[in-house]
Amino acid sequence: MAGGMAIQGSTKDYGGKITMFVFVTCLVAATGGLIFGYDLGISGGVTSMDVFLKKFFPSVYRTMKDDSSHENQYCKFDSQLLTSFTSSLYIAALVASFFASATTRIFGRRISMIVGGVVFLIGSAVNGAAVNVAMLIIGRILLGIGVGYANQSVPVYLSEMAPAKLRGALNMGFQLAITIGILVANLVNYGTNKIQGGYGWRLSLALAAVPAIMMTVGAFFLPDTPNSLLERGHQEKAKVMLQKIRGSQQVEDEFQDLADASNAAKKIEHPWRNILQPQYRPQLTMAILIPFFQQLTGINVIMFYAPVLFKTLGFGDDSSLMSAVITGLVNMFATFVSMSTVDKLGRRVLFLQGGLQMLICQILVGVVLAMKFGVEGVGSMSKSSSYLVLILICAYVAAFAWSWGPLGWLVPSEIFPLEIRSAGQAISVSVNMFFTFIIAQAFLAMLCHMKFGLFFFFGGFVFIMTLFIFLFLPETKNVPIEEMNSVWKKHWFWGKYIPDDAIAGAGQRHSSSKVSDC
Repeated sequence: MAGGMAIQGSTKDYGGKITMFVFVTCLVAATGGLIFGYDLGISGGVTSMDVFLKKFFPSVYRTMKDDSSHENQYCKFDSQLLTSFTSSLYIAALVASFFASATTRIFGRRISMIVGGVVFLIGSAVNGAAVNVAMLIIGRILLGIGVGYANQSVPVYLSEMAPAKLRGALNMGFQLAITIGILVANLVNYGTNKIQGGYGWRLSLALAAVPAIMMTVGAFFLPDTPNSLLERGHQEKAKVMLQKIRGSQQVEDEFQDLADASNAAKKIEHPWRNILQPQYRPQLTMAILIPFFQQLTGINVIMFYAPVLFKTLGFGDDSSLMSAVITGLVNMFATFVSMSTVDKLGRRVLFLQGGLQMLICQILVGVVLAMKFGVEGVGSMSKSSSYLVLILICAYVAAFAWSWGPLGWLVPSEIFPLEIRSAGQAISVSVNMFFTFIIAQAFLAMLCHMKFGLFFFFGGFVFIMTLFIFLFLPETKNVPIEEMNSVWKKHWFWGKYIPDDAIAGAGQRHSSSKVSDC
């Protein structure tokens, strides 16, 4: 029973449809993912450019150019200063997410997006003009603040605007924007690396201003969500907005549920204290473990350092950047698979299939590296072996892109009741950023010391997280956000934490429950 039941408790179909207004607003809001994606893609490419390394990280450059036959291929880029350039953004995003929580709750979701866009814009200017490592890291910290605000507000905005039956696909617009940002960054790196004169890296870093401007300008024209308007006491505006986004005047049931949730939220004076109560244990557990596991898939190893990794594996300068472009394309197109299936097949199926595929790919990559470089890290890869690794990494990226990638943002954003939603999303983002920071800071050293075993290390975590999803995550597809408690109440393990009065309203309004076998 534990893992064999996909439970959807007493839930209600509010009706409504996907209107052009909702589609456009979600499309604009999702551009917030571009700034995160562009940064993920750009940093790894820039740190593989000779002119950038020579200017800011000369010791790494000298090690990379060392033609000694005894060079350890796993340790070519091992530098804590170099990884600090990449990872400083994520510790800044972690801290910023807590401030963004208050901003999102008090001033609304769109204001958080505007703040994030403006700060990210300033950070891109500082990075593009950098003359020393200190300027680089200051710019990265500003970028991190922007990412923290965007990642706090955009997933919640999308989940609140979308009708329940299409919430998965519309929310995944955020992940799609991340993948587009990664792909564009990889293409930019490939182009700027060919620029003569040694300033290509400046263009790569400064062009982060483009997605920042898109997000900031777009957010100025976005409406607030009905949930946010109710949260701030604007009942009439909230009802009008709900009618507009549902394309119907008949929204009484849904509006009443939102109003009830808002009234309950206003009674909560300390959401950070309340989120620790037993009745929120399921949501808090998911908000911590899902982003934690998302980073321990090892995906950001590929996205941060794809050009560096491919160069380590024997690809040339241009070839390593082009290989990163190829994985970026796979990442983007695989996200469309998730968008088209998440509200039909459900979250669990994608989580479980993606986890199995990632596990197989990681084991095979580890085996190939063990055979070619061994424990000493001395050796080379033939073209056929290099292409095999590229194919395996692409299959791994595809699996992530239709499972843990989008679902790692979707599920935490859709499971929290309104009274603790901002606090819950802040926890989810901060956990994500903290472990992104840890992985980014530690990866090159881990590659140097753990060698091919690093891929087995991440594979072990993929096995654990897949088992966790099988046992502990109920199915949440098509469930209205404010009705999510009924799903947890029906779960074999979490049900004991949900008090009966938490779903009493739902029980009075809805007459049926549905339990479907996986």
